[in-house]
Amino acid sequence: MALSIKAARAALRLARQPLHVTRANSLNVVRPLAASAHVALQRRGYTSPASLKNNTLETRNTVVQLLSNIGSKREVEQYLSHFTSVQSQQFAVIKVGGAIITEKLPALASALAFLNHVGLYPVVVHGAGPQLNKMLEAAGVEPEYEGGIRITDAKTLAVARQCFLDENLKLVEALEALGVRARPIHSGVFTADYLDKDKYKFVGKVSSVDKRPIEAAIAAGCLPILTSLAETPSGQTLNVNADIAAGELARSLQPLKIVYLSEKGGLFNGETNEKISSINLDEEYEELSQQWWFRYGTRLKINEIKDLLGDLPRTSSVAIIATEDLQRELFTDTGAGTLIRRGNKLTAKSSISEFKDIAKLTAALQRDLSFASAESPKAAVEQFLQKLESSPFKAYADEPLDALAIVHPAAREGEPAFLSKFVVTKHGWLSNVADNVFNNIKREFPKLAWVANTSDEYLTWFFDKADGSVMAGQNVIFWYGFEGGLEEAAAWLKSQGYNTAKEPSVSSPVTGVKQQVRAFSTMTRPRAFARGYSPRNQSRAYSTDTGALPGDTNPNPPLRRGRDATFQPKKVALVGARGYTGQALISLINKHPYLSLSHVSSRELAGQRLQGYDKADIHYSNLNVEDIKKMQENGEVDAWIMALPNGVCKPFVDAVVAGGGAKEPGSSIIVDLSADYRFDDTWTYGLPELIKRNTIAQATRIANPGCYATAAQLAISPLLDNIAGSPTIFGVSGYSGAGTKPSPKNDVENLTDNLVAYSLTDHIHEREISRQLGVDVGFMPHVAVWFQGIHHTVNIPLKKEMTSREIRNLFQDRYAGEKLVKVVGEAPSVKKISGKHGVEIGAFAVHSSGKRVVICATIDNLLKGAATQCLQNMNLALGYDEFEGIPLD
Repeated sequence: MALSIKAARAALRLARQPLHVTRANSLNVVRPLAASAHVALQRRGYTSPASLKNNTLETRNTVVQLLSNIGSKREVEQYLSHFTSVQSQQFAVIKVGGAIITEKLPALASALAFLNHVGLYPVVVHGAGPQLNKMLEAAGVEPEYEGGIRITDAKTLAVARQCFLDENLKLVEALEALGVRARPIHSGVFTADYLDKDKYKFVGKVSSVDKRPIEAAIAAGCLPILTSLAETPSGQTLNVNADIAAGELARSLQPLKIVYLSEKGGLFNGETNEKISSINLDEEYEELSQQWWFRYGTRLKINEIKDLLGDLPRTSSVAIIATEDLQRELFTDTGAGTLIRRGNKLTAKSSISEFKDIAKLTAALQRDLSFASAESPKAAVEQFLQKLESSPFKAYADEPLDALAIVHPAAREGEPAFLSKFVVTKHGWLSNVADNVFNNIKREFPKLAWVANTSDEYLTWFFDKADGSVMAGQNVIFWYGFEGGLEEAAAWLKSQGYNTAKEPSVSSPVTGVKQQVRAFSTMTRPRAFARGYSPRNQSRAYSTDTGALPGDTNPNPPLRRGRDATFQPKKVALVGARGYTGQALISLINKHPYLSLSHVSSRELAGQRLQGYDKADIHYSNLNVEDIKKMQENGEVDAWIMALPNGVCKPFVDAVVAGGGAKEPGSSIIVDLSADYRFDDTWTYGLPELIKRNTIAQATRIANPGCYATAAQLAISPLLDNIAGSPTIFGVSGYSGAGTKPSPKNDVENLTDNLVAYSLTDHIHEREISRQLGVDVGFMPHVAVWFQGIHHTVNIPLKKEMTSREIRNLFQDRYAGEKLVKVVGEAPSVKKISGKHGVEIGAFAVHSSGKRVVICATIDNLLKGAATQCLQNMNLALGYDEFEGIPLD
């Protein structure tokens, strides 16, 4: 939540009152994460191999709660968004040296068993160098090396093969003893050519990797344990260095992490002998390569890793760690060994003209809540930039602007500089760009201050970065670099208008975990005493209607209701209550804390008592247009739901309008579930995840999207800028989508062992999807024998080559914070979505050309495809929380 200048100045005006000062670790900022993380885990649909134990999800919940209570929010989100959203084999490649198996086998097996028990499947590649040397010595074979490469003749190869099999079996048996299914894979993965047959004999250079044995092992619920032996196309076994084999495997699998287990536990600075916590290659490699100790094995290792990461997505990283630190490296911010990543090269600018792309800068700043909550975010940013041009500042950013910081130098000697903007995308803080930016700031500004709100979900990071802090109402002022310590800080605070009742406190990590210097950030707040650096229109920052936070990747997040929220009861009339959707709506309204049914109309059920509704004794009526007009004139109804077949709704809508409704703000709203008004620009299309929520909140006539159309749009929308040609959608629905009127499409006998295609071109949903997305699509609907639930298989041609992970990240970013959209790693299933209120999107299968992706989406056609979405729209339009009365599971 961004802190506006107005709000910040108000905080500083607390000088008129004694200031409450607290120690950093007295703030309760970590405990609530356990519950929220548990909810987050339940919202994302996780998949695992068919044979995975039934308690996997429960175990994952335990991991999340554990991280929540001993670590940071980022550690929880890292586990959730990274490790459980990718296909299993893309989690991590772990290279194990032979000495590790000999000396630390119990610790290694225990660490791998833990990962497996929480549903993760690292791919393990091991060497056996020390063991091979002993076996060769016992066999009377003298090892030979050329340029650091073992010359492998026929006798050496025979011994090596036996050695690898023995060590592989040791690790597999150790895992099996801990209840972990493990599969030894000795061959079939690496194909190689001779490196130089005359020189090295049976030494190979990997030419290709076959992932199928690995995928088959994971599908069977087994950890794949690989040796580094390879074969030529003709079947000759070749010896391959285990480090090289692990690298080639990583290039093929594109994992999130590549881990090299090392006895030393990391790389060390040759001058200080301190362990290097992290290396950001794009930013630090040039300087690093000029150090006198950057040579021999260290240079070779880092250069190999640099080449490897150059072939992997920027989100991938390499960790060099000790065996006992494996879990800590994978699950915590602080890490344990040396983390190497590409990162992004940072630049520093001191004028607006130095930014080559002002539009890109403007878009980045609009993510800050102080701008996002303005009536015109773009205008607010432009005003801010105009003021910035006449003020001294230093801006730090990476090339894609995943992190952008603006620092104002101290106005007077002895004062701290002030960090007024720190806008970071989700990718920026998950991939450590924010930390790199902050470190650059710290190098140039030895004394700095910034302000955060106590409700900030990332407050722990600020405490970890600060030397001290002081509470000011609902805000915390942080600083570092006061040489005089707390006494100097107190004097500075007093000079800014504070009347401190107590001394400021020293900040210490709230997590309670000793921190390595490897942290992650999100955003900081405008200075309470900044000299006109922030734009006007910031008074809404704490008000009501935007859910956007600095760094948000979702341009249309759920609204956060504040002073404008209503808790007043409202009356709803349901016209067309007999169908399946009508019944689903009755059930939802029955559990809604503020909505109640005043009238339920059905021609067929008129006079019968309404079943499944406990708030009042209501009987079905058969409302005609005159009844509706009179009810509207008398103000009996706050919201009308038209759950009627296509082509039937208009007379009833006209009656509401004639009675004075749906005209003026504050009058009755109408939500139409048919297709009658989805192509009418005078009505608001009600898909909250894609249509601006403020627009829906101000609407009085809302056209509820179709069920097929909702899932299809959500499955395509994040890729709109990358689409080449027309997407095609193969949709299959349960027979409830065909309504209650008997037809071949809802005849169970006809549907059994059958799939019924219909309206294969020009279906109304085809036109609806095309109109809303602005791109022509092909839609082919089918009906199957199950009752409710839809499955879409969407084929999308792409303008440029993209990877599965890049596309999945786009979707995760676009739907960040959405309570009814889950982005999952593998293809979602109808069985899991039936009876649920959201949409699941997954698969992200990319063609070998990189120019075509297939995405799968599932939705319950009666709930999020109709009734639940209707309730979302009503909640927004009536002033309630969008998800009021909707079970979030």
